[in-house]
Amino acid sequence: MDFASLLKSQISASKSSSQSPATGPNQKKYLKRSELEAQREAAYLAEQEALAAARETKRVEKRKYEEDEAEKARMREEKRRRLAEESRVVREEEEREKERKRRRRLGLPEVVVEEKKEEGEKEGEMDEEELVKGLREMGEPVRLFGEGDRARRLRYKRLTGQKVVTVSTGPIPTTLKLVPEAEMKIGETMPTDHDGRQVVYSQLASYFTMVLSEWEAALGAREAEVQKSFQGKAAYSAMVRAREDMKPLFKRMEKKELDDGILEPIMEIVRYMQARRYVDANDAYLRLSIGKAAWPIGVTMVGIHERSAREKLHESDKTAHIMSDEITRKFLQSIKRCLTFAQTRWPPDDQLQLMG
Repeated sequence: MDFASLLKSQISASKSSSQSPATGPNQKKYLKRSELEAQREAAYLAEQEALAAARETKRVEKRKYEEDEAEKARMREEKRRRLAEESRVVREEEEREKERKRRRRLGLPEVVVEEKKEEGEKEGEMDEEELVKGLREMGEPVRLFGEGDRARRLRYKRLTGQKVVTVSTGPIPTTLKLVPEAEMKIGETMPTDHDGRQVVYSQLASYFTMVLSEWEAALGAREAEVQKSFQGKAAYSAMVRAREDMKPLFKRMEKKELDDGILEPIMEIVRYMQARRYVDANDAYLRLSIGKAAWPIGVTMVGIHERSAREKLHESDKTAHIMSDEITRKFLQSIKRCLTFAQTRWPPDDQLQLMG
């Protein structure tokens, strides 16, 4: 064999040994970068689909769990209400039986008239929703501590027998008699008799009702774009908050429980507002809310003896009423908001009376 034949045989043998079954003649030995990116993208999409499917499964399971828990809670509440009703019936039956035994032991006649009255009450009694609505309209608590259904219905009948009705249907419903605008003028002095105070309460309620009605009408007359904007919604929320916070003031005037230290400054504020002297009204509001009491800062006593002028820091007539309780603070702030709106609705003749 010559050298050329030997070299040819060696080359063919090396080619056959280097070709493996994994890389046949139809398979690629090298891949393009675009093909690698396509494979990576396909693997990523498959992984994201698997995660989305897992999240959807988890969400469905969570929703099913919440629905099951809500159903269980509803069933527990229904069972508790049913047991309470059954226990109430059993308790009333035991009380009636005890009353019968007591009357039989004392030789008293049976309670026939009372049973007929109870049947008449059951026939003509009102629904639960109407009862709750009626109590809320009168400003009464829906249920007192330890009060049963029958006692609550008797309390409602007793209250309706007192003719507690709502006179006005304005922004703040009240039992105070509202007067026309010509009779809203607040006097210079605070009356001391009962009838005079009642007139003042009616004047104050009428004036604040007029201001709140004008405020609500002015907000409703704006353009739709302004009402839907952030500033428009904030202005409407301020009006609603002022209206809600002023309800305790109306309640105190209805019950004649407004303190003289608050009533007289409010009369002064409204009197200045009616005269369109808004700067003076703001000063009166500051005197009512902050007060004239000194607020010392820093060192107030340097010796061992208390000075004679120190007692003036705590005079009772210079206290800050806005700091007394949360309800008072809220309706005083509502009066300030009404004052701010009033100067834009009824501008003063003197521009110096405009607040900044």
